[in-house]
Amino acid sequence: MRRIGLLSDTHGYLDPTLKKHFDLCDEIWHAGDLGSMDVLDELLTWKKPLRVVYGNIDSHEIRHKTTEDLWWNSEEVHVYMTHIAGYPGRYNSRVAELIKAKKPGMVICGHSHILKIIYDKQFEHLHVNPGACGMQGLHQMRTVVRFTIDETEIKEMQVIELGRRG
Repeated sequence: MRRIGLLSDTHGYLDPTLKKHFDLCDEIWHAGDLGSMDVLDELLTWKKPLRVVYGNIDSHEIRHKTTEDLWWNSEEVHVYMTHIAGYPGRYNSRVAELIKAKKPGMVICGHSHILKIIYDKQFEHLHVNPGACGMQGLHQMRTVVRFTIDETEIKEMQVIELGRRG
């Protein structure tokens, strides 16, 4: 069983309460737009396995230390994470082709700043966008997601509201 803390779109701001919210998590996943190396460096000090993809605002330095796409197995769930994906029924063509070919059980993205947790019936996976937890963007409420993966089951999905943006 793995407890996961999922965030995205920090845009250079890491909420000081996040470490407490993710304290019981086994891993931290960041779905892009870190916004600064300081965010990446701080997450690395939390001494938890960290999975990170870069986003469209991220610098060359961040892109050099991360990747556009990540594929891995968490427990028995095949996970795909990228920053810009779209959402069920509206995936961009690049992501749709990857999903068709590799058939993940979970697709994670960021970019839109819109919290979405949707089961995709067409591709048979859970789609999760944790919303945005930074201070920049159109979102009003800053959010992250915490959940558990237990063998093949994704459960205990919790949305954590961090407060209003700026």
